[in-house]
Parts: sequence; structure tokens; C-alpha cells
Amino acid sequence: MAKKLSLQDIDLKGKRILMRVDFNVPIDENGHIRDDSRIRLSLPSIHFILSNGGKLILMSHLGRPKGKRDPALSLEICAKRLSDILDQEVIFVDECVGSAAVKRSNDLKNGEVMMLENLRYYEAESQPESDPNFAKQLGELGDIYVNDAFGTAHRKHSSTYYVCDSISGPCVAGFLMEREINYLSETLENPKRPFYAIIGGAKVSSKIGVLQSLSKKVDCLFIGGAMAYTFLKAKGKSVGNSIIDNDHLDVAKILLEECTMSDVCVHLPKDHVVARDIESSEAFTTECIPNNMSGFDIGAQTLKEWEEAFSTAGTIFWNGPVGVFERRLFKVGTCELATFLSKSSATTIVGGGDSVAAINEMGLSEKFSHISTGGGAALELIEKGCLPAIEKLNDAS
Repeated sequence: MAKKLSLQDIDLKGKRILMRVDFNVPIDENGHIRDDSRIRLSLPSIHFILSNGGKLILMSHLGRPKGKRDPALSLEICAKRLSDILDQEVIFVDECVGSAAVKRSNDLKNGEVMMLENLRYYEAESQPESDPNFAKQLGELGDIYVNDAFGTAHRKHSSTYYVCDSISGPCVAGFLMEREINYLSETLENPKRPFYAIIGGAKVSSKIGVLQSLSKKVDCLFIGGAMAYTFLKAKGKSVGNSIIDNDHLDVAKILLEECTMSDVCVHLPKDHVVARDIESSEAFTTECIPNNMSGFDIGAQTLKEWEEAFSTAGTIFWNGPVGVFERRLFKVGTCELATFLSKSSATTIVGGGDSVAAINEMGLSEKFSHISTGGGAALELIEKGCLPAIEKLNDAS
């Protein structure tokens, strides 16, 4: 993928900087922000723009209001939090387009910030074809476009893709976006060897593309989570009542055969933490899953074998928990794996998703080389080599 223009490559002084951020923060039942890390992740770009005399217009989505105004999903709460963090006023505009928004953007002084209302109050944000003029109106608010919202970069939305056609100046990557591209694209294209990938989660259908892509790049694949049972069944193993993606059994079998032919070792769980169902209060570990039981986590033997292999790794990519970590009985595998990887000397990259939640819950996020801010975007970047919103940015050349 061609290197993209960065904030550092352009003159910002006196320019209106329209920046797409991901302030889709979790809100509790009392309407308070539970975790403002997504706001803080864009602070390097925000500080750089303001300190270089830019006039900053921020836009984001929050939740899924489905094209209608929902007071519980107003971005005003994020504007107030950002104002506290920056110790300066963040002007909040309760719309995204229209004369008031344009006037506010034109009236901004160097070093000032304004924030637009929730983009997804407008149907045309996620369905651009419903009103192509929406993206054009967004473009009227800025002279330069910055995308710092990697988590939405796989979407062809008005604010991430089509707005670039209406901006008169350059379209560039923010520092968060740039960091994601560097780690997920450049690091994984030229990884330190051996290169291992751990893929967990429930559905083969949602991960088969990235598995096929990684199988051509890695030295070993480690497959856990519920989807491991589809691969085990494809190998003729008994999996009891474990969740199986029967529509993808043939695909799983073909992938295993292709890995064998290309000398890519595939590690599947050797033992399992099993129970009658996910609500069970009792579980035990076994190599052979009884017919009336289901597997919900990897066992101690599997963990030991995997960790021995990881001790020699140069690069490890991880996406998806290897068990139902939300449940006390089935979280050991994911937690033990996170702890081991946090101490690894290898380059450790976590590709978004629920594995990030487990790492954050354990307070280990700073122990990894890179934790991606977008699960779906990270997987699609690995699978396809680029993302729509990144393609729209200007090449550095």
C-alpha cells in the first residue's frame, strides 16, 4: 500500500481542518462516559493541529441512532469531556450540515475547536446513496480533511469516503490512523520471523478471509474459540455438542489441506474445558469431548504447547478470544494467553475485537507492541491489503 500523506506533511496554519474521529465511547445508564480512551487516542492529532494554528472541526458517530435524533446519543457529552481534557472551550454545534455549521466553521479562529453533532443522526452518513449532497455539505466545512478514525475505515460512509471528493485541499491520515497503517500493514508485510497468528472467536464465516490471507504469510496458525470445533470436525475429530459452522466445513478442510501443502503448521486445541452448556456451574478439562458436552475454552495442555511455540516467535498477531472469556469458568485460556503474550519479547499485535476487551480488563494494554482500535477494519486490512477510507487519502508522493 502506498504511503499516505500525514498531518506533518502539510501547512495547517489558518486552515479549517475537518477531522473524522472515533468518539464512539461507551455510555452508562446514567448518561455518563464509562471510558474516554477513544477520545484520548486522538489527542496527539488534536494537539498537533491546534499548536500549529489550525481551526479544528471534529466529526464522529456515537452508537446507532439509525438516522434519527436520539438525545441519549448526542455527542455533546464528548464535546464537554474533550473541553475538560484540553482545558479550553470546544464549541458544540447540534447539527452536522447547514448554514449554522458553515458559519461556525468560517468564524473559527486559529487554535479553536468545534464539534459536530452525531453523524448517524443522518441516514446519509451510513447510506450515502440516500443523499449524495450530505457528503458535499460536510466538505464545505473544511479546507483540509484528516481521517483519524481507523475503526470506521472499512466503511464507505459519507464522512470517511465520499467527503474526500468535496474537499478542496489534501486528505491526510491523522497520527492514530498512521500508526494503525504502519503496524498492521507494514509490520505484517515484513514481520520478524517466525511469524505466528492466533485467531479465535465464534464464526468461521467472519474469519475465513483473514485466515486464508494469513495462511500465506505466517509460519504457524493457532486457531481457538468456538470456530476451532469446525476445524476439528473437518479433521474427523469428535466435538460433542460444540458449536459447528456446518456451512463452512468444506472451506475449513480446504484451508487445512492448503496449509499442509505450503508447510504452514496449524495448531488446534488438544484439550478442552467442557460443560453441558454455557450456563453450567461446573466444567472439566478433557481431550475427548463427550457427546452431551460442548467445548468452551482451551485446556491446560493446549496452553502449554502453544506457549512453548510462542517463546521462539518474532511476531505474534492475535485476534479473538480462545474461550468464552465473559464467563468465569471459560476465561482462563484467554487470560493466561494474554498474560503470556504481555511478557513476550516478540512484536505483539492485537487486531481489535473481543481479545482487546480481555487485555484491557486485565490492565495489560501497555504491555503489547500495538493494540488496534478497529477489529473489523484490522481484519479487512490484513485480508485485502487496503481499506476504502485509506484509499481515499492522498499518497505521500
